[in-house]
Amino acid sequence: MRKLTYYIGSSIDGFIAGPEGQFDFFAFEGDLAAVILAEYPETMPVQARELLGVAGTANKKFDTVLMGRGTYGPGLAIGVTSPYPHLTQYVFSRTLTQLDPQVEIVSGDPVEFVRRLKRQEGMDIWLCGGATLAGQLMGEIDELVIKRYPVVIGSGIPLFHASFDLTTFSPTDYRVFNTGATITTYVKN
Repeated sequence: MRKLTYYIGSSIDGFIAGPEGQFDFFAFEGDLAAVILAEYPETMPVQARELLGVAGTANKKFDTVLMGRGTYGPGLAIGVTSPYPHLTQYVFSRTLTQLDPQVEIVSGDPVEFVRRLKRQEGMDIWLCGGATLAGQLMGEIDELVIKRYPVVIGSGIPLFHASFDLTTFSPTDYRVFNTGATITTYVKN
């Protein structure tokens, strides 16, 4: 069965973006960038792939990406309607209509949708964000890969926006980078 992995960047204090959706304080540089490009090249959006030298690189871990409306929004703001054409793309929204034939808009229950996806053949599924979708899918997340950046922002969009529901994970990998960032991988208990 395919795994659902929430692969996301976070501040030390647990925010994936600022109050207005800002994320430019998550530096993509140095040895951290090298590892991301080597291990997760498919997580680079279309507008950055050629510039970063991964345009022709095969997907390593994921062949499907899930996005909430807020995660999809920044690309739309600059005219990118298909941010990950090298992946099967799903955007969960009750208000968006189909904008691009390569991006399927899902307005129904994300939990049932993900359960069906997990039973299909393929590589793992990347939950790209955001907090509300992650909160809805918390029970379906098999793995967390958290890129934690050495910044504190005080408020913003949390890793999960959900009701209290204790879910335990165990760390399986932890790496520290010269940039001060870390990547920690957790699997659901």
